[in-house]
Amino acid sequence: MWDPKIETMSADEMQAFQTAKLQETAAWVYERVPYYKSKFVEMGIAPQELDRLDYLAKLPFTVKSTLRDNYPAGLWAVPRQEVARIHASSGTTGKPTPVPYTAQDVAQWSQCMARTLSAAGVTPQDICQNSYDFGLFTGGLGFQQGAEKIGCCLIPAGGGMPERQVSLIKDLSTTALFSTPSYALNIAEKANEMGVDLRALPIRLGIFGAEPWTLKMRQEIEDRMGIKAMEAYGLTELCGPGVSYDCAAQDGLHVNEDHFLPEIIDPTTLEPLPLGEKGELVFTSLQRRAMPMIRYRTKDITRLRREKCACGRTLIKMD
Repeated sequence: MWDPKIETMSADEMQAFQTAKLQETAAWVYERVPYYKSKFVEMGIAPQELDRLDYLAKLPFTVKSTLRDNYPAGLWAVPRQEVARIHASSGTTGKPTPVPYTAQDVAQWSQCMARTLSAAGVTPQDICQNSYDFGLFTGGLGFQQGAEKIGCCLIPAGGGMPERQVSLIKDLSTTALFSTPSYALNIAEKANEMGVDLRALPIRLGIFGAEPWTLKMRQEIEDRMGIKAMEAYGLTELCGPGVSYDCAAQDGLHVNEDHFLPEIIDPTTLEPLPLGEKGELVFTSLQRRAMPMIRYRTKDITRLRREKCACGRTLIKMD
């Protein structure tokens, strides 16, 4: 584990931590983001009243249109001179949403990614080939930061040119691959065309995300590349990859719930659902400073489970 104190925290300890951070974040956006202040006032909510987690349901939702309506910086909670970096969403449903990070936000994101990669099995001895795109997309730099935090040898290959990807894996003895799952299959197909048997090479691990994939697809990647295929889940609006992650048990994704408070709602009534019931996943930022999200509706359907995992982690799981 990268951070055993947090990753094995008891439910009571975690909920006390989350309650304190929820109050802190609510006060932060109330003071600094006019949109959230107006919503809080409209709904008759004062940040100091949020002394129980079930009071989270009193807060307003944030949706994609909220970000579009406040483009480009209406939801930013810090002045531009305190912004260390800006990434952006893909813009598939409209204009890309710029997402700012303070230096503290970047450092916290790196910690979340170090947990993600460690849980997948990455160690300082690995040679990691980062085949995500770099730039406004969060994947490339997100994975790069996490691997640097762990202390791996990194190959920042970027996306594209699958023939070059195969050559790098073969010539530099890559042991871990970071990419989208569909691109991993492209690499496997190109290796087959080149007569390179990836299963005979040192590569042993792949960590994939940024798009939906199925158990069948995971099995195909593992069979064709001879690796263990692990998942990393995230959203640009929250930080990028590093929101939740696979462990060796591969029985649900552990949520970094000290940073992202999850809840499940009925997508029709918008009412919170009990633990274990399937519905829409909603996240509230707990430690971000540049642009915290309050009850951000992901549109992803899943369920949450709180149970001690075979890996020893106690962080809540999402299917």
